[in-house]
Amino acid sequence: MLTSTALEPARQHEHSRPNTAKLLHSLSIASEKFEQTLQKVTSKKKKRKENGIQPPKSIKKAKMKPMVKQVIKSSQREERLERLEEEVQCGEKSGEALEALLSDLAKVSNSRERASRLFQWLIHPIPSMSFFGDTWEKKPVLIKRQNPDYYKGLFSTAEFDRILRQDDVQYGVNLDVTSYTNGKRDTHNPPGRALPFTVWEFYESGCSLRMLNPQAFSSTVWSVLSILQEQFGSMAGANVYLTPPGTQGFAPHYDDIEAFVVQLEGKKHWRVYNPRSEDEVLPVVSSPNFSQSEIGKPILEVVLEAGDLLYFPRGFIHQGDCLPDAHSLHITVSSYQRNSWGNLLAKVVPAALEMAMEEDVDFRRGLPVDYLTYMGVQNSDEEDPRRAQFLSRIEELMKKLSTFAPVDAAVDQKARDYLHDCLPPMLTAEERASSVQGAPSRWEDGEAVDVGVTIRGHTRVRLIRSGIARLCSDGEAVWLYYTADNSRVYHKEEPKSIEIKAEQTDGMEFLIHAYPKFVTVGSLPCESAEDKVSLAELLFEKGLIHTAEPLQRS
Repeated sequence: MLTSTALEPARQHEHSRPNTAKLLHSLSIASEKFEQTLQKVTSKKKKRKENGIQPPKSIKKAKMKPMVKQVIKSSQREERLERLEEEVQCGEKSGEALEALLSDLAKVSNSRERASRLFQWLIHPIPSMSFFGDTWEKKPVLIKRQNPDYYKGLFSTAEFDRILRQDDVQYGVNLDVTSYTNGKRDTHNPPGRALPFTVWEFYESGCSLRMLNPQAFSSTVWSVLSILQEQFGSMAGANVYLTPPGTQGFAPHYDDIEAFVVQLEGKKHWRVYNPRSEDEVLPVVSSPNFSQSEIGKPILEVVLEAGDLLYFPRGFIHQGDCLPDAHSLHITVSSYQRNSWGNLLAKVVPAALEMAMEEDVDFRRGLPVDYLTYMGVQNSDEEDPRRAQFLSRIEELMKKLSTFAPVDAAVDQKARDYLHDCLPPMLTAEERASSVQGAPSRWEDGEAVDVGVTIRGHTRVRLIRSGIARLCSDGEAVWLYYTADNSRVYHKEEPKSIEIKAEQTDGMEFLIHAYPKFVTVGSLPCESAEDKVSLAELLFEKGLIHTAEPLQRS
């Protein structure tokens, strides 16, 4: 399970009811085509070749072999079709509980509190404080709920099908087709757009489907992740996995993210293993695929059912496979990629060393002229008193280096990276109405009308989100970095920032620290009334603040 790295272009898609008849018709066609495969291999080869969607040889061979994980008997296939029909019908009615939760959260004025409550819902009944104290980064945890509807509405097979039909889903960018058989992991991505005809045929042949970026297509997933990222102070990403019965799509491996496996439909058998050594505890990067002989025995083995949650920290090896009697749909919510003390120090130390060499002559003094004769690997076993003196000097300089560490500046660099990673906020109806997106300006009867809305000293404003913007300095100017114009596609846009005038920086800091309270524009500690209004107008136009009441035409 990997963190999302490529998301669909930024646009909000309204939820539409899935077309049940079309999906069931598509699934029926896929089932019938599978029945005909053994009799019509030659003709299908020709057809696939003509359409440029030739499946890999491994898949075609798998269809020819009587393997439980690849060949689905007619009776099993009919049962699965019935189950999928039920899931689709349920999918049309799903989302009431989550929709109500998100509606309630929209009424919470503080986005930090909103994030805290949503995270508590995710891991209920474990209290957040005990989770972060006892479990986070330490050990896996399983939450069995016996409530298949707990996460209903977050995502569904019906929505998966709708996205394939309505959106430009590209193989390798938005969707991976994978299999894991006989200890070998394969990816079977054709080029181009992933259309239902081919995707569902891959699924019927025993392949797993991984949607790399559901937040780009689903407004509900976007809403959930954009809220949760404030809880983590780190990008929250997601992948969706749809796995056929009796199959496994991925080899055992560990990831470089904290993973929350949310079971949405069906059930899946999971095995989780301890890190193999101290070197693999909280790793910096994800692992390659492991063989079964490399990973030992699992410390946790469980079947996740709809409504269950499994959390495991980065570095814990894991694998999941479907039981023969049910498919599986789960979404993995992930965070904390490259967000360690080491990642921060990677920014602190070079900057500290540069400052130390500028300001302290001890860092500029020359090395001993003969240090190459007693230092280095070839001399490491030699008993030479000069080595001890050399190492002592290094230790002194390292201790001294900490006094030059520009920690705040390095944190601001991390913050800029975080703001670039973030999803843009999904506005509530109230926020939209009182922000630039709800301004009354429009085209009517051949002219632009209601263009002149005015912000005055008595206008009450606040940031739209606690973490939507941050002041940073490059030493010469002060810049405000923000997320409002980010894309739902990871790093599709360059980092967004605007320069803040020196006479307005105090006003900007005041706004940031005043959140979640509304404050009057006139109360901003800028040098003049004009500076106060111009700052508020700039922030309003960029979508960073909203007003206590919708602005009216002046």
